Amino acid sequence: MNAFVFILLTFVLSFHIHLAQRSELPPTTSSSKTYIVHVKGPQDRALAQLDDLESWYNSFMPPTVMSSEEQPRIIYSYRHVISGFSARLTEQELREVEKKNGFICARPERMLHPQTTHTPQVLGLQQQTGVWKESNFGKGVIVGVLDSGITPEHPSFNDAGMPPPPPRWRGRCELNATTCNKKLIGARSFIRALEAGEGTEAPIDDDGHGTHTASTAAGAFVDYAEVLGNAKGTASGIAPYAHVAVYRVCVGGDCLESDILAALDAAVEDGVDVLSLSLGPSESPPFFDDGTAIGTFAAMQKGIFVSCAAGNSGPFHGSVVNGAPWILTVGASTVDRSIVATARLGNGQEFDGESVFQPSSFSPTLLPLAYAGNNGGHEAAFCGNGSLNDVDFSGKIVLCMRGGDAGRIAQGKEVKRVGGAAMIIMNDESSGFSVFADAHVLPATHVSYEAGVKIKGYMDSTATPTATILFKGTVIGNSVSPAVSSFSSRGPNLPSLGIVKPDIIGPGANILAAWPFSLNNSTDSKSTFNIASGTSMSCPHLSGVAALLKSSHPQWSPAAIKSAIMTSADIMNSENKLIVDETLQPADIFATGSGHVNPSKANDPGLVYDITPDDYIPYLCGLGYSDTEVAIIAHKTIQCSEISSIPEGELNYPSFSVVLGSPQTFTRTVTNVGDANSSYVVQVTAPEGVNVKVEPNKLNFSEANQKETYSVSFSRTESGNETEDFAQGFLQWVSAKHTVRSPILVIFV
Repeated sequence: MNAFVFILLTFVLSFHIHLAQRSELPPTTSSSKTYIVHVKGPQDRALAQLDDLESWYNSFMPPTVMSSEEQPRIIYSYRHVISGFSARLTEQELREVEKKNGFICARPERMLHPQTTHTPQVLGLQQQTGVWKESNFGKGVIVGVLDSGITPEHPSFNDAGMPPPPPRWRGRCELNATTCNKKLIGARSFIRALEAGEGTEAPIDDDGHGTHTASTAAGAFVDYAEVLGNAKGTASGIAPYAHVAVYRVCVGGDCLESDILAALDAAVEDGVDVLSLSLGPSESPPFFDDGTAIGTFAAMQKGIFVSCAAGNSGPFHGSVVNGAPWILTVGASTVDRSIVATARLGNGQEFDGESVFQPSSFSPTLLPLAYAGNNGGHEAAFCGNGSLNDVDFSGKIVLCMRGGDAGRIAQGKEVKRVGGAAMIIMNDESSGFSVFADAHVLPATHVSYEAGVKIKGYMDSTATPTATILFKGTVIGNSVSPAVSSFSSRGPNLPSLGIVKPDIIGPGANILAAWPFSLNNSTDSKSTFNIASGTSMSCPHLSGVAALLKSSHPQWSPAAIKSAIMTSADIMNSENKLIVDETLQPADIFATGSGHVNPSKANDPGLVYDITPDDYIPYLCGLGYSDTEVAIIAHKTIQCSEISSIPEGELNYPSFSVVLGSPQTFTRTVTNVGDANSSYVVQVTAPEGVNVKVEPNKLNFSEANQKETYSVSFSRTESGNETEDFAQGFLQWVSAKHTVRSPILVIFV
């Protein structure tokens, strides 16, 4: 059995085990946990209209809990995103809650984790023309960012030239030492459920992640941005005139589900237009068991666009998270800017890597080169904390393997601790050619796996290996960009194989954006920036693009905006070759989804695939979910027996994912958002081994917003495709002005 099929079968098995066991409880203990508790609304009136919401939720709590003098056990009473609450309960207390009329289900909350001078130019955004000008730079749109907080005094959140927030804004500012303004219009904190942070703390960013993501999505123009003298230029978010509302849900890299739901609840109430969540779980649960999926469905019902990180567990298949079809799931790509640090060996070979720390004082003189793993210790090879005690590395350049328990910065700290003069980090094989420009604590470079193998080969060829590092600064023009970053999580989308995920890729590697503090300990400037990598960075790029489209097309639904982004995506790199992955080979659909975002094309897509909130109900029933499970997501009573359920592939999605055994036919409906009078013809690049038939093969439109429906049939060819587990192609509708492309994924069973 190959690995790809094993992933699918393992998920299916675990899903059915989950369905069979979800109502079982572990043995009774005296300790309490935080549970997300779903309950029905009161029968006599809608939950959202309840005068005293907390009294209804309190009625589910055991009397012993309510009479206790300890702090309240209900943590959050949710109003918009779920019908229910979060509470600290022992297992015995939970059993009492389960007996109450109106109880639906409960489960322990999960922990989620956080997953630019140049990227606006990479995305073709120019101040005097194109989508930036047409969208008025996102003016009037409110972007809500759920993350680790904000650094409000940073110039990226300066409100010069900003209008007041729109009248629909109902949020508030919980900053103490400073205040919000017309750019940063809201800042709230939802971290009360963290054991280490009891009590309400201000929404101030203490690790940089939230400041970085918020400024990437909608930071103002800031001149003279740079990091340690590199990547110099004018920094800007993707929607620089959009308003920002920040919701702090993470502390120290930990983000609790009950807090995230509370922040989503508040954001819906506050009136945001776009939600950006650079957060994700470690696995992909069914949507009815996924707090982010449930909460964002309610946001989508209110017309709010949601962008989420795809996860940082690539390049392995089946690792994508946040895969609900009402979410734009964003993978990460490279940009064409490198901050080059070249490893030169004693034999004259040179290998380009990257590092943002480029000390001018470092001598190009060759130094002894040592491999950290020569002492035989597993952690030593990765330069883990405290692992380099047994060998003298003083004054040497140390070669470390990427990986282990230590991060790349921590590896440098360990080398520096034992007296190493410099460090070379070599990728593991799965990371391939994806390297990062980090703010290292000593002279360093991060090189590819191929380069690392050659460096090790050189070291084995001589008794006295030597090396140095040449720092070459910022270089623009990497010809293979954009490429998929190795860390970017990949499909298939295990909770719903009929939906391609990720949807899109966007800049996520070596992204410069605002940071709370100076990396060189300078205290004379608030204009501080850092370079970071992850789908946490690509997500706010797409949140910013969505804000631009929302400003240009305020009448578009979240699904229409998503469709415009997906069907206009690029599949070719700057060399006009297919986008590659970390192996420098063409990336598959599991890595790219629809392709790389192109904001200018997205602003004028020609046709869109629209989906109303109620259109998801037949899809959810078709997933085999029970009435109760669908109701948890839909926030209303559902009876799937009275609904015409549809297979996953029948959802009016801008991409096709077909699990192909017997022939299948799906329909799609497109809406004309281009010229009133227009005509489109279909072009199909069929996946290998698959027949694809489209009827009709031409669509004619005579007015704006006109809808037309077509069908697509998939069947295996006579020769079939006996050697591969999947194949990919695309379908595109082409007019005189537009190309509307949908990727096709076929999984053979």
